[in-house]
Amino acid sequence: MNWMNAEETLRRAETPLFWVGAFTVASLALWLLYRLLSGFRIWVLGNGQLLSPKLGKWAVVTGATDGIGKSYAEELARRGFAMMLISRSQDKLDDVAKSLEDQFKVETRTIAVDFGKMDIYKKIEEGLAGLEIGVLVNNVGVSYAYPEYYLHIPDLDNFITNMINVNMTSVCQMTRLVLPRMAERSKGVILNISSASGMYPLPLLTVYSASKAFVDFFSRGLQEEYRRHGIIIQSVLPFFVATKMTRIRKPTLDKPTPERYVAAELATVGLQGQTNGYFPHAVMGWLTTKLVPINLVIFFGAQMNRQQRTGYLQRRKLREQRNGQRLKSE
Repeated sequence: MNWMNAEETLRRAETPLFWVGAFTVASLALWLLYRLLSGFRIWVLGNGQLLSPKLGKWAVVTGATDGIGKSYAEELARRGFAMMLISRSQDKLDDVAKSLEDQFKVETRTIAVDFGKMDIYKKIEEGLAGLEIGVLVNNVGVSYAYPEYYLHIPDLDNFITNMINVNMTSVCQMTRLVLPRMAERSKGVILNISSASGMYPLPLLTVYSASKAFVDFFSRGLQEEYRRHGIIIQSVLPFFVATKMTRIRKPTLDKPTPERYVAAELATVGLQGQTNGYFPHAVMGWLTTKLVPINLVIFFGAQMNRQQRTGYLQRRKLREQRNGQRLKSE
């Protein structure tokens, strides 16, 4: 009797269970289709025509003399923006400015400041006065000389101050100077260059990782505050790019040249508020934040940085020994 009741219950449940299963499969199929279409829209079609001088005559790039910053300056100049370049070395600024003028026939201006200092923003404000700024790229940044345990970082007090000033204060202050006039005109783009290191804690690069997490949170919060004003504020989180800062000399598929990375990243503006900027990096970002448990990511990041630390210290010791021997022989 009990068996017959169970069979009857299963028979009655068969139709509802079928529809639950069908709804689940259909929902997953629609989600997958949406993700595929979104990926196609972002990584194949892109939004490359959005960034043009229609946003404003001038583009401002900090940290504009090397690596990703220089590539942003070149790409924006190619699109017809007049360029305001801000970095520490006046000689390097002059070289980049002349190159942009010769190659792209655009107007350029420069401001030489050290973003590690706090008394620079009056000078920058005066230099930006009266300019119709359509794009701001907050790119300037500094990292560790080599991975190191927090208490072993040389000159830790000044290291902390410099890291905060360059990586965090610069983003807030440059945005403070540029955003008001963008909001008045109801158009403008601010690209804040964070790092994949800001997507999760990275031991032995802890202060750098935390500073880049700040840039990411600052950007996403500000985007929600000002998107109704017609402003785009994007958080950009690259993995490794072949630049002087990363000490990667030979580019690969997952470690592109700055030029290749910037060209890909600019196509995502207006499509992603938070982006890894480059399709292989987006895949890496998905794997490390969605698929792999965060504790494993932190563990393997620590292991990688410990190995790099050991290698750096060994090489430094060998250099010191060679220098010591050379001085003795002289």
